[in-house]
Amino acid sequence: MIVDFSNFAFKLQFMRFLILILFLGFFSCYNIDRNCKDYKTGTFRFDYVVNNIPKTGTFKRTNKHSINFYDGKTDSSEVKWINDCEFVLYKINPKSISEKDPIHMKILTTTDSSYTFEYSKASFNEGETKRKEKGLAIKVD
Repeated sequence: MIVDFSNFAFKLQFMRFLILILFLGFFSCYNIDRNCKDYKTGTFRFDYVVNNIPKTGTFKRTNKHSINFYDGKTDSSEVKWINDCEFVLYKINPKSISEKDPIHMKILTTTDSSYTFEYSKASFNEGETKRKEKGLAIKVD
């Protein structure tokens, strides 16, 4: 029996190619299900670190306002929703020029009790580094 290896190699490569296409096609159709409307309002807990010291804060958000409680302080912001998963925070009584900068928030993923978000300044000065940070908010009520 004579085996044509050049034909066999071609078939093997072709099969690998088809498997790769099917694999990519399957995963490219995957959408992350976000239930952002569940997190538009409520009371939430979040953890953060200041000078390598872990801390916990809470905030209460309505459709129009967010009140943050952290380090014994209370901070209020106006909420402007862009869509169900994105909003901008504007400090109501900024105490410095940097606090006047609005913060853009985007809900990336949701679970039954929490959401992962990304936040950054909504506007940047020329030459300023655009930094985005991520966090986790847990709904407590």
